[in-house]
Amino acid sequence: MTSPRGSARGASHLVLDVVGLTPRLLAHMPRLRAVAGTGFQARLGTVLPAVTCPVQSTFLTGLPPSAHGIVGNGWYFRDLGEVLLWRQHNALVRGEKVWQAARRRRPGFTVANICWWYAMGADVDWTVTPRPIYHADGRKEPDCYTYPPGLHDELTARLGPFPLFSYWGPGAGIASSAWICAATRHVMTTRDPDLTLAYVPHLDYDLQRYGPGDPRSAAAAAELDGVLAPLLDAALDRGTTVTVLSEYGITDVSRPVAVNRLLRAEGLLHVHTQAGMEYLDPWTSRAFAVADHQVAHVYVRDPADVPAVARLCAALPGVAEVLGEEHKTARGLGHPRSGELVLLADPHAWFTYYYWLDDARAPDFAPLVEIHRKPGYDPAELFFDPAGPGRARRRAALALLRKKAGMRYLMDVVGLDAGAGAVRGSHGLLPRDPEDGPVLLCSDRSAARDHLAATEVKDFLLGRTP
Repeated sequence: MTSPRGSARGASHLVLDVVGLTPRLLAHMPRLRAVAGTGFQARLGTVLPAVTCPVQSTFLTGLPPSAHGIVGNGWYFRDLGEVLLWRQHNALVRGEKVWQAARRRRPGFTVANICWWYAMGADVDWTVTPRPIYHADGRKEPDCYTYPPGLHDELTARLGPFPLFSYWGPGAGIASSAWICAATRHVMTTRDPDLTLAYVPHLDYDLQRYGPGDPRSAAAAAELDGVLAPLLDAALDRGTTVTVLSEYGITDVSRPVAVNRLLRAEGLLHVHTQAGMEYLDPWTSRAFAVADHQVAHVYVRDPADVPAVARLCAALPGVAEVLGEEHKTARGLGHPRSGELVLLADPHAWFTYYYWLDDARAPDFAPLVEIHRKPGYDPAELFFDPAGPGRARRRAALALLRKKAGMRYLMDVVGLDAGAGAVRGSHGLLPRDPEDGPVLLCSDRSAARDHLAATEVKDFLLGRTP
């Protein structure tokens, strides 16, 4: 299955998205720094919001969110009447992708996507992306989706099942990044793509848990450097150009901002009740927010309410800016998917999705790792409930026993207010200090420059493409 084409011409390209990587963290990552030692290092711009899906889409299309349409990790789908995060279909991303541009220049150009977002349905040659098995009885099993389908069993036989529970949740850790790096190396060796895209998530975890200045975050960077080393060595030994980039830097935070609770208290956000639990009712709400780290899209049903909602949000402690139509356009967020208003947090604040006022009436998905049902991002999912971590771990152990026995189970281990005291790192705003912003490293010294905008990455990658 192996072809000598890439190594013989030295024309293949590996692009590693090491999420959360900053110049400051590189101090703990000597193997990664060595890529720049033989090539170069540059400051890398990002986009607003500086979160995964918009930034990756900008890298691959060269367009801002106002043009490619990915205005967050999720948004309110007005035509469905639902808040949906972490969708996977590539058709949501407008604009020509980098591989499509490459194929116009060279038909037959081959691409592998290993865990970059919006992988489903992308017109690439090989795809690997996390995809649980959702059994009919409600059980969820770790797994991945691949294209072609045969790649699934090949990777699973070689590496074991995709370690989904170390990819996100209280158990998130190095195992998922190690699996992704090994899968990337295997695909490169056996398929020899012209362009390989790989997403490596490990720095997202402890930096959000503890903040970037904590020794545990430095240790996570050093641990990831060791995991990356075999992949980097294999790529460079094959004559592959290596580009490493990041979407954002994570900075210290200490204040959660419950914008939806404010809107609820003011009678603007409505809920409906089932079995004693409250669920966000976007159909009747006059205003509600989709929280996404340090940015929140506020959807306002009646245009006449927008000025009043803007004033209300601007007065909420922890809100730094309220962007209306004109300012959204100026910041690259003038798109129909955006909220009527976009809130930016203070640098040390972040937005919660919480909308209930009494924990006894919280929905049953609130204490779960449930990224698709929550109407906003929930970093509390990275923690066992700090109000009772021992009990949460025991519940997790019991759930795993039920899982192994083939029984239904609930991994209800997340605190309902864990974010208030636990979350120490967040992102979404544009960086104030370049040392805490994204960075780009490349092994090709001929392409050296000091700075790239996120919208320039597509053309930069094309310039490294034969």
